[in-house]
Amino acid sequence: MTTTPTTATTATGRTSGNAVALAAGVLTGILALYIALVALGNITDFGTNQQFVRHVLAMDTTFKDDDLMWRAITSTALQDTAYVAIIVWETVAALVLIWGTYLWARRRDDLARRLSTYGLLMLLLLFGAGFIAIGGEWFAMWQSKTWNGLDAATRVFLLSGVALIVNQLPGQRAQDAAS
Repeated sequence: MTTTPTTATTATGRTSGNAVALAAGVLTGILALYIALVALGNITDFGTNQQFVRHVLAMDTTFKDDDLMWRAITSTALQDTAYVAIIVWETVAALVLIWGTYLWARRRDDLARRLSTYGLLMLLLLFGAGFIAIGGEWFAMWQSKTWNGLDAATRVFLLSGVALIVNQLPGQRAQDAAS
């Protein structure tokens, strides 16, 4: 059995380097599709999630504890600015992840890994720091029965984390160097 410079064959005949790249590409592609659809939905149906952001920032469906309500942002201009910033962040993340997915498909693993990492970190920041930490804790979104996106944010955060881990697994070059 021969091996090519781009394929490491294991004792079982499997190409482990290609499997890692394939898994990284598929996971990156799934998240690229997801965040592209989210951004597109927020752009084409601006009002739906605009209301979500407004209610979370206004904290109008929380327990209204006086010790927390000083954090509320009730200015619709500031709320809408935050929402537009979220949409821009989602759009840029989608473009970066789409580009990363394209590079995985073209087997340009080093550049694909780097771009995918940037895009996945953007998702981790948005869903982890933005929605879970700031929205969930600072603006007490966890207290709202109506405007609570913590479950969805946690799902995307975890999937993004798994994709990031797979993207960082040793690829072909590390295996070639070990041989």
